[in-house]
Amino acid sequence: MSLSHKPITCNRFDAVLFDLDGVLTSTATIHSSCWKTTFDEFLRQRAAQKKEAFRPFEIPTDYKRYVDGKLRYEGVSSFLASRDIALPKGTPEDPPTVETVCGLGNHKDELVKAATARGEVESYPGSVALVRQLREQGIRTAVVSSSNNCEQVLRAAGILDLFELRVDGVVASELGLPGKPAPDTFLEATRMLGVSPARAVVVEDAIAGIQAARAGGFGLVVGVDREGSSDALRTEGADVVVTDLAELLN
Repeated sequence: MSLSHKPITCNRFDAVLFDLDGVLTSTATIHSSCWKTTFDEFLRQRAAQKKEAFRPFEIPTDYKRYVDGKLRYEGVSSFLASRDIALPKGTPEDPPTVETVCGLGNHKDELVKAATARGEVESYPGSVALVRQLREQGIRTAVVSSSNNCEQVLRAAGILDLFELRVDGVVASELGLPGKPAPDTFLEATRMLGVSPARAVVVEDAIAGIQAARAGGFGLVVGVDREGSSDALRTEGADVVVTDLAELLN
């Protein structure tokens, strides 16, 4: 689809569903860094115990392939499975020092909260400009994110009031919804908004999110490529790929 014809117009679409990290805010960098810290600590200790070579968590490959866009504990399980490591699931109440799937996820979450509290969250100006323009045109806006800290991040970025609805990790847990790449969280957002998926747009930077949008039958899937992943986003089903959402402004 050529961007000479701006794809998001109110005669074609009723709502736009935005991912959070890497789409609206720069927190994808925070998340990837916190995942690396968490997994490297675990992997280094495990390698020492088993007298094996330490193989670190790699952001360009491991983060994108196994963790990005997924619910926190699902991301832990996915990455550990890629290394043939089995840990007990544990419970969401596990302290971050416990070697369980939930414990590792909670350790990462503590690091993200600390980074947010330090003021490291920034929004992308092009994304904010697009959201404001869509709202002015009468197109509804929502955030669909795997993050449990979605509300806090939006507030820290100063853009909480730009979205009518959030379907985040907290909501997914409460409703028992599987995370991306399953389409359920996106479909729940359209159900709550009362719009058809065919008349809704999904904006995502994660492979798992693109897969979820395609599986949900959404009218337009926009991929955001901030790290040279255009080909992968198109391969998984993005109709349009941009490097900045300002490219979609009228």
